[in-house]
Amino acid sequence: MPKLINLLLLILAIPATFSCVYLALLTLLSGALPIPRPSSRRLRFDVFVPAHNEEAGITRTALSLLAIDWPRSCFRVIVIADNCTDNTAAVARTAGAQVLERHDPTLRGKGYALAYAFDFSAKDGFAEAVVVVDADALVSPNLLESFAARIERGGKAIQAHYGILNPWSSWRTQLITIAKGAFHIVRSRARERLGLSCGVRGNGWCVTHSLLREIPYQFFSLAEDLEFGIALGMAGHRVEYAGEAFSNADMAVTEKAARSQRQRWGKGRMDMVRWRTLPLLRAALRKPSLVCLDLAIDLIVAPLSYLMLNVVLLAVAAAVLTLWSPAAAKFWFFWAVGCAAILAVYVLRGWQLSRIGPRGLLALAHVPGFLFWRVKLLLVRKSSEWVRTEREK
Repeated sequence: MPKLINLLLLILAIPATFSCVYLALLTLLSGALPIPRPSSRRLRFDVFVPAHNEEAGITRTALSLLAIDWPRSCFRVIVIADNCTDNTAAVARTAGAQVLERHDPTLRGKGYALAYAFDFSAKDGFAEAVVVVDADALVSPNLLESFAARIERGGKAIQAHYGILNPWSSWRTQLITIAKGAFHIVRSRARERLGLSCGVRGNGWCVTHSLLREIPYQFFSLAEDLEFGIALGMAGHRVEYAGEAFSNADMAVTEKAARSQRQRWGKGRMDMVRWRTLPLLRAALRKPSLVCLDLAIDLIVAPLSYLMLNVVLLAVAAAVLTLWSPAAAKFWFFWAVGCAAILAVYVLRGWQLSRIGPRGLLALAHVPGFLFWRVKLLLVRKSSEWVRTEREK
């Protein structure tokens, strides 16, 4: 019986231990990064905003982009009005943006809109690089400077910080702000320090046309950004992290909107886990490539909420099995406590870097309820179709 109990608890402990060791390393390497030397301010950019029925908020985003601190003759703000049934195109033009209108009811989703836009930009010949910003985002004035500085020193794909515009809308958005501090800042800083790829995060990223000629943008899954970042890594290119610039967007506030968004993200990520983990591991061994290895580990490591559930389950199982094998179960209980401590340090580092302040710590009291909610989402059938997240007023 003790051997069987040890085996069962070991099986529970493996994913938690592997993930916690990995996150502990990234946390230790999450110090501030140096900012590159200023650029020549000569590069030309097409800044694309994929938009589907965004008339209510597109003006705010367009004005934010038009106010970027960059020579006005060297960038264009272009809204892709994709299968819109409202006045997104007209409102964007009034705000000062150029507009591409796309109508294809069979090929729907952000990936198709971006492929259409990148093809337009390549044929037009104005820009040397393209930038993608979400339709509900506001950007820092130094966004294009941060991209240009890295491109001029050899970079080809760059991701700015993707933060939250509405952290105080609810406890849910406060938790997401802390989680993004951990997932986006802690991990990205460490990867940049190690010369790895921070990946493409969907909002606030840039890629040069020279790289798009090598790897044409043909990514249409529910996680098209993640898929593109993986394809870049497998082709030998990393995505650099520009943490001094940001493109911050609104997060879903209500349970209904958050559920739809999380289900879509979860389904897209699980597809990538199934389709890309083994090819990444093979590429990591064949080349060899630390970038591919890290991208594979990033897929293997479960989302933070599920990792917390894993640690809780290990601790509870160890406590219950103490009745049959006290020595073995006690060891694994304290092992779970150690994993929990690592996760706590990782989350607190994310909280610190998110700059949400002491008030944001109160949101952590909602973690048990949030974990229960994530478990419920696992039991719900996920749609394989792209669905626009409803914007909150």
